[in-house]
Amino acid sequence: MKNFYNKACPQFLKSSFFRRGITLIEILVVISILGILVTVALPQFSKIKENQVLKNTVEDVTSALHTAQSQSLASVDSLEYGVHFQSDQIVIFKGKVFLADAQDNKIINIISPASISDVTLGGISSTTGDIYFERLSGMPNKTGTITVTIPSLSKIITISATGAVSVN
Repeated sequence: MKNFYNKACPQFLKSSFFRRGITLIEILVVISILGILVTVALPQFSKIKENQVLKNTVEDVTSALHTAQSQSLASVDSLEYGVHFQSDQIVIFKGKVFLADAQDNKIINIISPASISDVTLGGISSTTGDIYFERLSGMPNKTGTITVTIPSLSKIITISATGAVSVN
């Protein structure tokens, strides 16, 4: 192998390229470039994560509304179903009135930094609120909006008189 190396490589490559190594300046340049890349890319990843949390929270709210409406339409247990909104959770409940300690409540926790910042149902704005759907018709007892926010962005979920749910 040594003879092959001596025959295949010219003398200037053997002495300068293969025996040179890495200098301190080259290491510092590489570390500086990596530092700049990390400083630029890290905030973008944070924004992407926040936007995904917002998207998931909006999907959780719309899913809870659709679940309550479909269970009311199906007249499961011969009851109405509703959704209770708080800043940090969504609760699907049985009946026309939300009871916090009911055993059959289905709790969906909202992941930080997202939160429900405003619940405007029936013309009343608050940080909490309840809506239920009529049995057999699926019509909501109130119409209004639910605002889901992250520090840099918010989405408004609208509930119409027919029970249709839309997101801006």
